[in-house]
Amino acid sequence: MYAALTIILAPISYGPVQCRISEALTLLPFYMPEAVPGLFIGCIFANFIGGYGLADIVFGSLATLIAALLTLKSRNIFIAALWPVLSNMIIIGAMLHYLLDVPLVMTCIYVALGEAVSCYIIGVPLMKVLERKNIFAKFNE
Repeated sequence: MYAALTIILAPISYGPVQCRISEALTLLPFYMPEAVPGLFIGCIFANFIGGYGLADIVFGSLATLIAALLTLKSRNIFIAALWPVLSNMIIIGAMLHYLLDVPLVMTCIYVALGEAVSCYIIGVPLMKVLERKNIFAKFNE
């Protein structure tokens, strides 16, 4: 799902100003630890297609893996949503600065804003709806 969403929404998923809607899924480990490898592999695939080369495949996927692992250890969904924002702000912001020669601070801010939209405006409400519908309980049976 991560790779499919990222690729389908490619015009807004890549670049110094991005909003990768698929990052809303990085909140899944808060409810389902088994989502971590799926997110990581999905991100590798999406970054392979994305066009920023080996740096994005390695560092972009690492940012998602770090976020997913920290989300897994979080005590509440709002803290869980913070990890993808911070992880991507630092790692992706620095990577894009290096690859595209764009201003570091502004790129980090743009990435963080896109992540905040994905995680807090889309991800948290989505996870709350799935939680109310007992979707996660069905996976843990």
